[in-house]
Amino acid sequence: MGRVLLGILLGFVLFPAALLLYFQYGFPPLAVGDKPFWGEERLTQAPLHSLVPRVAPKFPPIALTEENLVAGAHVYVDQCAMCHGLHGKPAPIGSRMYPIAVPLWEHTAVEDQIGVSGDPPGETYWKIANGLRLSGMPAYQGVLTDTEIWQVSLLLANANKPLPPAALSLLHDQEAQPEPKAAKKSSPVADE
Repeated sequence: MGRVLLGILLGFVLFPAALLLYFQYGFPPLAVGDKPFWGEERLTQAPLHSLVPRVAPKFPPIALTEENLVAGAHVYVDQCAMCHGLHGKPAPIGSRMYPIAVPLWEHTAVEDQIGVSGDPPGETYWKIANGLRLSGMPAYQGVLTDTEIWQVSLLLANANKPLPPAALSLLHDQEAQPEPKAAKKSSPVADE
C-alpha cells in the first residue's frame, strides 16, 4: 500500500515538475520547421472540432447576396490573402507558418470542397472573429465590423459555388473593381 501511495505521489509531483523543467529550459520545439512535440497536434486540433461547432453562431444575420459576396472578396483580399492566398496564387507566408495557414482557394481532399467551404459559415465567422491560439490566426473582432466578418464567412462558405464576376476578379488578383461604398471602412490608424 505504501508503494502505491509513493508511486501516486511521485506521479503527481515528479511528472509535472519534469514537464515544467522541459518547457522552462527551452527543450520543446520552437521553430516553425521543428518537428511537433508529442501530442501537440491533438492539443491544438481537438478544440477546433469540439468547441467551435458548439459555440459558433448557427445562422448568418446577413443575406447571401452578390453585394455581400463582393464586399467579402474586398475584405478577404485586404485582410486574409497574405496568409491564405488567392485563386491560383498560394501565399508564401502561409506555407511558412506552423500550423500551415489553410490555402482557402485550393481543393481539399473532400470532394467538391474548396478551402473551408464545407464548414458552416458560423464556424468560419467564429474563427475569424476570435482567432486561434497556437497558430498565426489573429482575432479580427474589433478590426473588422461584424458585417465584414460575416461577408468573408459567407464568401468562404460558398467558395465551391459560382461566385459573382466582380468577386472572382478580385480573388484572381485581376484589375480590382472599385469597393462598394457600404463596405468601405476608415482606417484605424490616424492620418499623419
